[in-house]
Amino acid sequence: MDAQSRGRADDIDPADQWVLNPQTGHYELRLDHSAGESPVAARTATGADSGHRGDTRIGSQRDGSASGDAGLREGSGRREESGSREESGRREESGGREGSGRREVPGQRSRRAAQGGGRGADASAAGGAGRRKRKAPKARRKKALMWTGGVTAFVVVAAGVGAYVLYERFNGNISTIDIGDAGNKDVLSEGPMNILIIGTDKRTGKGNEGYGDKGSEGHADTNILFHVSEDRTNATALSIPRDLMTDIPDCETKQPDGSTKTIPGTPGVRFNVSLGQEGRNPGCTMQTVEAITGIKPDHFMMVDFNAVKELTTAVGGVKVCMAKPVDDPKSHLKLPAGESVVAGEDALALLRTRHSFGNESDLDRIKVQQQFLGSMIREMKSSDTLTNPTKLFKLADAATNALTVDQGIGSAKKLMTLAQEIGKVDAKNITFVTLPVIDNPAEAVRATVVPHPTQAEQLFAMMRSDTSLTEVKQKEKAAKSAQAALLKGPKAAPADVRVDVLNGGEIAGAAGATVTWLQNQQGVLKSTNKANAPEKAGRTTLEYAPNQADQARALAEMMGLPAAAMKPGTADAGELEAMVLTLGADFKGAGIPITGPAKAPEGIEKASADKAVCAK
Repeated sequence: MDAQSRGRADDIDPADQWVLNPQTGHYELRLDHSAGESPVAARTATGADSGHRGDTRIGSQRDGSASGDAGLREGSGRREESGSREESGRREESGGREGSGRREVPGQRSRRAAQGGGRGADASAAGGAGRRKRKAPKARRKKALMWTGGVTAFVVVAAGVGAYVLYERFNGNISTIDIGDAGNKDVLSEGPMNILIIGTDKRTGKGNEGYGDKGSEGHADTNILFHVSEDRTNATALSIPRDLMTDIPDCETKQPDGSTKTIPGTPGVRFNVSLGQEGRNPGCTMQTVEAITGIKPDHFMMVDFNAVKELTTAVGGVKVCMAKPVDDPKSHLKLPAGESVVAGEDALALLRTRHSFGNESDLDRIKVQQQFLGSMIREMKSSDTLTNPTKLFKLADAATNALTVDQGIGSAKKLMTLAQEIGKVDAKNITFVTLPVIDNPAEAVRATVVPHPTQAEQLFAMMRSDTSLTEVKQKEKAAKSAQAALLKGPKAAPADVRVDVLNGGEIAGAAGATVTWLQNQQGVLKSTNKANAPEKAGRTTLEYAPNQADQARALAEMMGLPAAAMKPGTADAGELEAMVLTLGADFKGAGIPITGPAKAPEGIEKASADKAVCAK
C-alpha cells in the first residue's frame, strides 16, 4: 500500500518518505511533507528554520550523526531499497512535470501543496498569498521518530545481546580454583607481574590414554614462571624442571565444603609433586615456587593435554623447526628435518617427547617447549591472527575452555585485561631461560637435579630486582631511566641517616638483624626496629620524603637496593621523621645486596621469543 491510498496523513509510513536528492544522487528521508517541493527546494525555500525543524531524521543527519542513518538503513534498508525507493521513483516519474529537467516529490505531497500545505515564499506562491505556514502534525513526527528510533534501538540491543551471549559463553568456559592467599586478588599488581604457567600431565580426555600416569591426579609437569617487568617493556619466562629436588612447604587448600585444610610440607622431593599429590592444588605449587626463587606468583594458569591440542588447532597450527628428522615410536611423533606446522595431537606429542632431542633428558625437552611457545607467541601476535575475527573467536573460545585459573583472573573480562597488559611486551623482549641446575650430588644414578649453587640465586636476584635479560632499546627504557635517576646524586653521611625498619619478608627477625648490621657495620645509629610490617611484601621498598633523598641514596648504596625499591613522597618530612624501609620476600639476609647482577650469569642459555631455532 502506498501513501496515496491511505485515508489519513498521520498514517503515512516513514518508509515511503524517501526521495531522491538530484544534487547528490542519494535518497533522503523527508518527514516535513513540504508541498510540491524537491528536497533541495524544501531546504532552500524554508530558510534556516525549515532546515532544522523539517528534517526530523534520527539524531541530526546534517550534523554528521551516523547513528540515525545507520539505524534506519540497517533496520529498514531492505524494505526501503527494494520497495520504497522503487515506489518513490515511480511516483516521481508519473507525478513530476514532463520536460522540467528535475524530479518532483511523490504525488501525495504535490496534492497537499495545491491545497496550501507549503511553507515559505515558494509555498505561498503555490497555495495563495497570506496563507499561514503549516507545521507537520506532532503525532506524525512523533510516530516517525518512534518507528525509526525503534529500528536503531533494535540494532543496538541485538548487538548488545550478541556481546552478552558471547561474554557469558567465555565466562562459562573458564574453570577456577580458590587458592586463598597464595596469589593476588587483583587482576593487575603494582610493579612487576608474575604468572605461574602449569602444564599438568593429568590423563583425561579422549586420545590421552597413552600419556601420563593412569589414575594420577596429575603433576606439575611443565612449569614456567612468567615475569613481566614493571614498565611492561620486557618479560622473562623461567622454566622450572619437574625433576628439581626441593622442599615443598605447608600449604592451605580450600575444600569443596568451603573449609580450609592444611597439607603438611614434604622435604627433599621432586618439584612436580607440588601439585595433585596428597591433595595439593596450584596454590601449593605457587608457594613452592616462592620458596625456591623468592618471587611470589600473582596468578596461575593451568593447562592439560587437551588444552595443548585445542589451542594449537585454534591458532591454525604452530610452526616448528627440526634440525634432523624425528621418528619417536613412544610419542608417535614423526616430523621431517626443517620447518613443519604442528597442531592437535602432533603438537602434544612434540611437547611430551624426550627421546628425540639432546641426551633425552627433561632439560632438553624444556628447550623444545620454549622454542614451541616462542613460535606460538609469534603466531598469536601475527597480523594473520589479530585481523581474522574467525580465528580470534576460535582462539578465545579455546583458551577460555582450556584454562584453569585462580579466582583473581577467573572471568573473561579479567583475562582480557591481563592479556592486554602482557600483550604490551614485544616478542623480541621476551626471554626464555631455564633455572640453572646441576646433577643431584646425593644420587648415584642421575635422575634429579638441584639448583646451581651460584647461578640460580644470581638469576633469581635479577628477576626480583626487575632486571631484564634482554637488551631493551633506550626509548623503551624511558620509565626505568627516570626511576634509576633516583639513585644518582649526593649521599648523606651514615650518621645522618634516620630509618625505621619493618619485616615484610619470610625470614623471622629480619628487621632486628638488619638494624644490628646497620648500626654496628654501617654506622647508621639512627635506625630502629619496628618489627613486622602490617602485611607481607613481595619486594623490599624504601619510602622517603623529598628532603630525605640524600639519606635514601646513602641507604640504598649500603643495602644494594635496586631503583625499583625507591618510593619518594611528595611532602617534606619533619626534622626527626624517619624513612621507612620494608623488607620483602627478596631480602635474603643482613648485608646481602638485594639487587641482582646487571647481566645474566655466564653459561646460562637464553632464547628469544621472536627468533625461530631448530630443535636438535
